[in-house]
Amino acid sequence: PSGDYCEYRTAAADYVGCEGPQVIPTAGGLAAIRLAVATTVRPGETAVVPYPSFGEYAREVRLQGGVPEFVPWEEVPRTDPAGHALVVVCNPNNPTGGAYDPGRLRAYADRCREAGTPLLADEAFLGFTDEPSLAGHDGAVVARSLTKLFGLPGLRAGFAVATGEHRDRLDTARQAWGLGTPAACVGVHCMRQEGFVPETRERVTRERERMRGRLAARFDVHPSEAPFLLLDVGTSGAVDDLRGAVREHDIAVRDARTFRGLDRHVRVAVRRPRENDRLLDALDV
Repeated sequence: PSGDYCEYRTAAADYVGCEGPQVIPTAGGLAAIRLAVATTVRPGETAVVPYPSFGEYAREVRLQGGVPEFVPWEEVPRTDPAGHALVVVCNPNNPTGGAYDPGRLRAYADRCREAGTPLLADEAFLGFTDEPSLAGHDGAVVARSLTKLFGLPGLRAGFAVATGEHRDRLDTARQAWGLGTPAACVGVHCMRQEGFVPETRERVTRERERMRGRLAARFDVHPSEAPFLLLDVGTSGAVDDLRGAVREHDIAVRDARTFRGLDRHVRVAVRRPRENDRLLDALDV
């Protein structure tokens, strides 16, 4: 592949609304997260990590010899960033599905910049919302994945966006030819499908709200802006019972007990209407 990925950078910049040179191509969103952590966290330093959230944040911090400081995901913008090597947010958050207020998040990004602490924003599911990206915001490092919105599991296409010194460090540290030619070509094609994103966003939102209404009759359903819903099923044992019940219908749901702070939850995906109906029927809601 071409080492500069000019076409991919341009497509990604147009997609999120930043400048082409600010885009750092990576083999998926996790590679962007790994790159951001590796270039900011040193042994013994702390990083603010949200919970319950994607477990790889803490893992990547520990791989660098750092110490994750866990904060409830919705409380992160109230945390003092001073003294930390990095602050991480997931927007919308996985697995809860909640999103941050855009103005509040930008104000916190400014606060992080003033403190000299990079803010890493994982926006893997942001394309499913109408919320603006932090891409191009000074002091923020954005990680984007094409896997979720465009349905490209296994292809591994994503990118980071950063400015100034953060951008330079990421670009210097990124793996040469880390993004394969097939992934780059498919990524460019997907990011240029202007009608696909709003259509998908509308469809997922409509189905999510329909599912929420049905599921709320039996479970405590967390508010979500993402293509999934987090359900509180009451007890840890009920998680096993529910998973076993839907498995009899050849349906799998995510055991959310693997997320820090959750011990009685499952996460269900928002899929096509017919598939969603199968799940709802299996859950008897």
